[in-house]
Amino acid sequence: MEQRILLIEDNPDITRVVQYELEQAGYKVLTAPDGVTGLTSARENSPELVILDLGLPDFDGAEIARRLRKTSSVPIIILTAMDAVDRKVNLLEAGADDYMTKPFHPEELVARVKVQLRHQQHGEVISIGALEIHPQKRLCHYNGHEVRLSPKEFDLLTFLARQPGRVYSRQEIEREVWNGELPSNSNVVDVHMANMRAKLRDLDGYGIIRTVRGIGYALKTP
Repeated sequence: MEQRILLIEDNPDITRVVQYELEQAGYKVLTAPDGVTGLTSARENSPELVILDLGLPDFDGAEIARRLRKTSSVPIIILTAMDAVDRKVNLLEAGADDYMTKPFHPEELVARVKVQLRHQQHGEVISIGALEIHPQKRLCHYNGHEVRLSPKEFDLLTFLARQPGRVYSRQEIEREVWNGELPSNSNVVDVHMANMRAKLRDLDGYGIIRTVRGIGYALKTP
């Protein structure tokens, strides 16, 4: 079965060249000219990889990456004309797995696609000390023992683990993990943190989740 790649790009010339190169490499290419169409195609077709232009006519590509990442671990390669380091960091924080700066060689893009798909095939593993998270398999282990998490606890721990050491406010966590759907003054985030801490402590995992008083939470770095 051909692996499906979704190309979200509003420039028809770039779309035509990239689609040709990917099809020559044996991939099935789905195209979308804007963010809304791209999100719909991703939901309906479940592609194995997404190539996403940063400068779309309706949404910023980073926002599309964030929306994709909320419901999927699909690899995302972003195409951008911006070469600033802080902008690249923001793209990776938004959920991108890789990026290419325009203009680029289509052959290099195909090579990067192959690398991301190879990683996806073997399964992503987030390792932080004795903690291991397998996002695709939705498994979590500490010191080799499975940590039995609820679906939302798993989403929350994975969210923190993607940037260990970074402190997230409750508002950020509510927005990214609960899609901003929690009522005001809710203690749901604190309850989930307490539950995860208890489960990790049962496996001698002390101090992994850090509370920063007055700000929020962070995953302790090794």
